[in-house]
Amino acid sequence: MITDPKIEQYIEELLPARDPLLTEIETYAAEHKVPIVGPAVGRLLTALVMITKSRRIFELGSAIGYSTIWLAQAAGEDAEIHYSDGSAENAERARGYFERAGIANRIHVHVGDALTALAKTPGEFDLIFNDVDKIGYPDVLEAVPSRIRQGGLFITDNTLWHARVLDPQDETDLAVRLFNRQLYASRDFYTTQVPLRDGVSVAIRL
Repeated sequence: MITDPKIEQYIEELLPARDPLLTEIETYAAEHKVPIVGPAVGRLLTALVMITKSRRIFELGSAIGYSTIWLAQAAGEDAEIHYSDGSAENAERARGYFERAGIANRIHVHVGDALTALAKTPGEFDLIFNDVDKIGYPDVLEAVPSRIRQGGLFITDNTLWHARVLDPQDETDLAVRLFNRQLYASRDFYTTQVPLRDGVSVAIRL
């Protein structure tokens, strides 16, 4: 874990009770080893959407839709949220959750490569959330600057990558480390990193 386990536990204990559907998804994800951002990061995403009043959002790598629900509920009824995932099975499960959450009408589901889906979707976004396979992080950074409005947000999960950024052992570790360095050096973004859960980078489009 990135932070002291006791701090993680303290944060977890502070969190208010979630919507029963979110709790159900958390349980399913834990039982089936599906990676999700978890409730603490979900609340961070919610706060950032509320602060920026983001309404047009693209999510790169959405798994079973847990973070999509946080984003869509925060953005409101007039939002346009784009879910993308390479797994048709994940997408089908996510669709069911969206229906049950009452947000399906504001979500566009893309199945296949996330960057291909982004390239086929015209226009700028208020917020792009990046959670694709980590080996692809540098490619995402090349693609997104022109797709985010000035003052919009580029948020990336897992940027501390189980602390393997300190001592990279394989190509995936190196890709996350390279992404972090390039994001901080980018003239397109003003970036900060939040050491919450597995690390969340928040970059403002300049």
